[in-house]
Amino acid sequence: MVAAALEEDVRAGDLTTNAVIPSEMLAEARFVAREPMTLAGVELLSLLYDHATLGRESGARLKPGDEIATVRGSARVLLTRERVTLNFLQRLSGIATLASKFVAAIDGTGVRMLDTRKTTPGLRVLEKMAASAGGVVNHRMGLWDAVLIKNNHIRLAGGVRAAVERTKALNLPIEVEVRARGEIETALECGAARLLLDNMTPEQAALEIRFIAKRAETEISGGVTLANVRAYAEAGPDFISSGSITHSAVAVDINCGIYAV
Repeated sequence: MVAAALEEDVRAGDLTTNAVIPSEMLAEARFVAREPMTLAGVELLSLLYDHATLGRESGARLKPGDEIATVRGSARVLLTRERVTLNFLQRLSGIATLASKFVAAIDGTGVRMLDTRKTTPGLRVLEKMAASAGGVVNHRMGLWDAVLIKNNHIRLAGGVRAAVERTKALNLPIEVEVRARGEIETALECGAARLLLDNMTPEQAALEIRFIAKRAETEISGGVTLANVRAYAEAGPDFISSGSITHSAVAVDINCGIYAV
């Protein structure tokens, strides 16, 4: 991912830097937080630079002025890789910061917050690492590592029962997306391990969770925001998932100052 990002930005070379900066010049870059944030992605600095000193680790809560890391080396390298570095740090720390806000919003309820597959194409591993740095539990990494029967599967298979029966040969826990009591009853009868209550109000979710009565794990998803996540948590699920943690996170403000040494 780092190599692809550099290739995208640099290609044959940094025309401006190579024209302006002598090849022998050395410099130091200092990465500093400019707003409150939860840090993520700082481990990538070791892939971008030969001499990086980390002042904080991913998951650290920072305030404005906190130094994240310093990097020493060729001034040309520091200038050429500045934007790629900041793109990673700002984007990933934005995800971690939003994730930490979701976790804080449901503190004390015993509910675990999950991320989703709604990630930037090609960056899923990093974005899920960032969500984890913010305190979120990673849901499945992709289609290959868990069974989740969604409403389109159910429609095309001809119903909940048909879809569940066809996945039992995989010998994996089965999660089923459900939207009504009838689907819940069928999924429970078929032995689903987890029920995903999709696009319900907190009140509807609480009613169905009481009906399920721990016969399967429960996950709430769909329409979950920072404003309503506490209400959903108080409905009593085991998990709440929100795609906004990755698809709607806003990049945080990190400064990179580069100085001759």
